[in-house]
Amino acid sequence: MTRIDLTVVIPAYDEQDRLAPTLAAVRSHLTTLRTPTGAPVAWELIVVDDGSTDATADIAGAAAEADPRVRLLRTPANRGKGHAVRTGVLASRGARVLVTDADLATPVEELDRLGRRLDEGAAAAVGSRALPGSRIAVRQHALRELLGRLGARLIRAAAVPGIRDTQCGFKLFDGDKVRTAFGRSRLDGWSFDAEILRFFHQEGWEIAEVPVRWAHQPGSKVRPRAYLDTLADLVRIRWGAVEPVRLAIPALFLLVATVLYAGLWASPGGRYLADSGSDQTQWEWFLAVAADNVAHLRNPLFTGLQNAPSGVNLMANTSMLGLSVPLAPVTLALGAHVTWALVLTGGLAATACAWYWLLAKRFVRSRWAAALGGGFCAFAPPMISHGNAHPNFLVLFMIPVIIDRLLRLCEGRRTRRDGVLLGLFLAYQVFLGEEALLLAVTGLALYALAHAVADPDLARAVAPRLLRGLGIAALVAVPLTAVPLAWQFLGPQSYGSVLHGQVGNHPMAFLEFATRSLAGDPGVAASLSLNRTEENAFFGWPLVVLTVAIAVRLRAEPRVRALAFTAAAAALLSLGQNIPLPGTDRTLPGPWRLVAELPVFESVIESRAAMICAPAVGVLLALACDRLALRRLRGERERSHRLLGCAALAVALLPVLPTPYRTVEREPVPEFIADGTWRAHVRPGRTLVPVPLPSPSDTAALHWQVRAGLGFAFPGGYFNGPWGPDRIGIYGPEPRPTSDLLQGVHDTGKVPAVGPQQRREFLTDLRYWRADSLVLDPRQNAAQLRETVTRLTGREPERLGGLWVWDVAGG
Repeated sequence: MTRIDLTVVIPAYDEQDRLAPTLAAVRSHLTTLRTPTGAPVAWELIVVDDGSTDATADIAGAAAEADPRVRLLRTPANRGKGHAVRTGVLASRGARVLVTDADLATPVEELDRLGRRLDEGAAAAVGSRALPGSRIAVRQHALRELLGRLGARLIRAAAVPGIRDTQCGFKLFDGDKVRTAFGRSRLDGWSFDAEILRFFHQEGWEIAEVPVRWAHQPGSKVRPRAYLDTLADLVRIRWGAVEPVRLAIPALFLLVATVLYAGLWASPGGRYLADSGSDQTQWEWFLAVAADNVAHLRNPLFTGLQNAPSGVNLMANTSMLGLSVPLAPVTLALGAHVTWALVLTGGLAATACAWYWLLAKRFVRSRWAAALGGGFCAFAPPMISHGNAHPNFLVLFMIPVIIDRLLRLCEGRRTRRDGVLLGLFLAYQVFLGEEALLLAVTGLALYALAHAVADPDLARAVAPRLLRGLGIAALVAVPLTAVPLAWQFLGPQSYGSVLHGQVGNHPMAFLEFATRSLAGDPGVAASLSLNRTEENAFFGWPLVVLTVAIAVRLRAEPRVRALAFTAAAAALLSLGQNIPLPGTDRTLPGPWRLVAELPVFESVIESRAAMICAPAVGVLLALACDRLALRRLRGERERSHRLLGCAALAVALLPVLPTPYRTVEREPVPEFIADGTWRAHVRPGRTLVPVPLPSPSDTAALHWQVRAGLGFAFPGGYFNGPWGPDRIGIYGPEPRPTSDLLQGVHDTGKVPAVGPQQRREFLTDLRYWRADSLVLDPRQNAAQLRETVTRLTGREPERLGGLWVWDVAGG
């Protein structure tokens, strides 16, 4: 055999438009190469036709006839890029092997750069678009570029540590080593690069990453399904052969959730969800307090750190004890900010997985149909909106589990066991989110009613079993939750209904798109919603139209009619007590009036009832997709119907795809707090009083308190508590004269008259708060606030660690 210095392998599938100039460019460059002694490099060029349906093989064959150094290898069918490259590499004879794509996105002239690294001792040189010094002449579409970067990170984490760009199709290998690697490879798809590079890494063979020139070429063969297949392949590379789809779908959900919260994970302690208002600070405080209570064996249902000296009833607030308590070790070890990011990301992914599991088990045969429906249930616009600030409406992984247990009770096989488990699940959900459970029960009641009407014989058959199982569940759940619920409704700082006014959805909100949707318009969404954390409808008109079409097309099934009724009834309920007529100033009475005065319902924000629509629509989408996935293609008409259905799904779902959450840099904590200076100014059992007092709109002190290790208490805060003789629920503390006075100065910038009465009220409030020090952070109207407090105390403050401090411990 003739000695070969270099083999170039080019996989080709339907490349008739690009292959001829590529072969000409490669051959032209190869003829210019020289060995260190000055002799021409002996080379061969192998084109592997991967079952092309066009003239690719003819073009390569003509080149082979013209030059014996060009070889054409053919596979009888399209087996994938990995299979094509393996075929070419195993047939190669070169001391070095270059693998390059047929589009020459990386010019063949970059071979010299890679060759120098092999001259220096590397076993492989990888062309990289991610290193400093690389030059990208033409960029890909932003979405494809984002997916590429995320894929590279995932590959780096799962298979090839240290390599930033494994997927650039321009790589030079030591010939013997790469033939050994491909001889043991198994992957035929786009992930073959990761498999080969992982083999090199495990063998201890050096891999060099080299910056190269690169330009995106139109006509990419990468399809959306390839990204899912890549996830499955990575699992096989890392952990061995497993049924790919079972791991690929949960991994996809986790990947999407991670992408959405990527800004938060970039710096959990330094970044803040821009649309969360004050809620992120409040939730981090809840997580920190729960961990502190666990660490010191305190009552997990109460704390005196806010609203001193009255405290806060944690059970009467959305503190999610079902997560904050089990995750206490994480909070204590890594901080509340990490737990916050973990709850959002993991909770969203777990919710999607739970819905996917339920759909695959109970509703559809195709796992991809279950994935589509489960993904929508978790990533629907209302869920993404609450993902800004309300994990109690985002972390809903128990709801599908509860539904599955209810369906098992209907089957009547093991009623006692299933009833006990249902009771345990319901009790746990109480500690995750009671309002979410209430909405779920409302949706299930609507569905049960509609299904009973649609199929009365079935309803009569399952009702006795279901009621018996529900009775057993109540016997389990009630004792487990009795004490916490009694504390919530009757304990210290408990309250009745929460004042929030009438907040129903505008009818047009269902047809528009949410802020965080791909087609969203923040201005339109803001005009139709309470705020960005309460965009509870916004499914978009294409999806509404498609949902109606699915319901009509599959109306023969009772469950479809019941799902359609549930979605329509929930949407109507969410419009509130007074439904505005679009284009007029008139309103119509809404059905929410039927439940508005009922216990518990009176505290619900009525627009949230639209969240019931998300799982109803998700199941309908899964059923429709299942029909498409399992349809037998018996003719051109069947194929056109399937294509039309897939197109309709794409048109309806693409506009509501979620976009990553926006984050901003967090306000720094004053040195007075961060370095512990506060300890010399607040005695044990006494309080630090921020000026003005912390409130739902000003939660900086909560963050200070967490950074200080919860070492001091303060009056005021952001929580739900009682107000007045009727103990009506309000946001924040019950106002006092001094808190109102200071808040007024902050809001208006006007220094009020301070006389004997104001000073007496001030002294009374300080004694009530058990205050040791007052602190003022220079910000809005700080000069006026400083002057007011100076008049009240009769003394000038001291500037310490970025704050103005008045010591009032001595009265």
